[in-house]
Amino acid sequence: MNSMTATPIFTIKGLLKISRPSNLLIVVFAQLMTAHFLVETTRQGVPVLQDINLYLIILSTVIIAAAGYMINDYYDVKIDYVNKPEEVIIGKGMKRRVVIFLHTLLNFSGIGIGYLVSPRIAVINFIAAFLLWWYSNALKRLPFIGNLVVALLTGVSIWIIGYYYQNAELLVLTYAIFAFFLNLIREILKDIEDRHGDRKHGCQTLPIVFGFRNTKYIIFLIAFVFVIAILIVTFKINKLSLFYYFGGLSFLFFLFMYKIYQADRKAHFSQLSLLSKLLMLAGILSMGLI
Repeated sequence: MNSMTATPIFTIKGLLKISRPSNLLIVVFAQLMTAHFLVETTRQGVPVLQDINLYLIILSTVIIAAAGYMINDYYDVKIDYVNKPEEVIIGKGMKRRVVIFLHTLLNFSGIGIGYLVSPRIAVINFIAAFLLWWYSNALKRLPFIGNLVVALLTGVSIWIIGYYYQNAELLVLTYAIFAFFLNLIREILKDIEDRHGDRKHGCQTLPIVFGFRNTKYIIFLIAFVFVIAILIVTFKINKLSLFYYFGGLSFLFFLFMYKIYQADRKAHFSQLSLLSKLLMLAGILSMGLI
């Protein structure tokens, strides 16, 4: 009887779910769009999409991100049983020791692939892998710091393309800033959504420390800084198409903020998390207008 109910070493469904393939595809799409529309060519004048190093950077980024999702679920399994028990994989579709093995294997692989491109990329990958582990182990249980780390790493996933090729760095930085602020807001929204399970297990996230209403005010402040930062960089780039696109995108963003103002249920914050992804995709698509 016990053998029938034992946790499998892993299942394909569990492996896919724990690695968040939809999020990884957004990272791949963002990096490809950055390379094709913003960077365009390597320093040798070769079209960047013909450079094998681009795909090695993307592969290493995706591998390390997948490892980050795995270790996050590993440390959060008790919290997830409270917040979203139907989505728990560890202990159901995958053994804990397998998660640790895969996390280690993927991180070493990501750093190694980065080294094939450049020692600088390997160092960035190592720092990203370490920060993702530290976030899952401790930082996410602290107010704001964990949110900041994840948002920063999201921005870095775009910035690293311009950094490696040393081309269109200001344009790439604009989109890295866009990704940073949008994901910072999204991470705080996730903390609001998960506050009941986080509180039960001693986390000190923003909504637990400052309260539900005050956390919304913090989001509005971040949104204001976000708009100012994008305006400053956009004026510096001075491209008419970018003004038009971000002007149109601002209506969707203000709708997003209005829905945050109205939100007061768990389902509302789940919808906002999805809307933030749509905003991210809309921002990425604007690269085609540059």
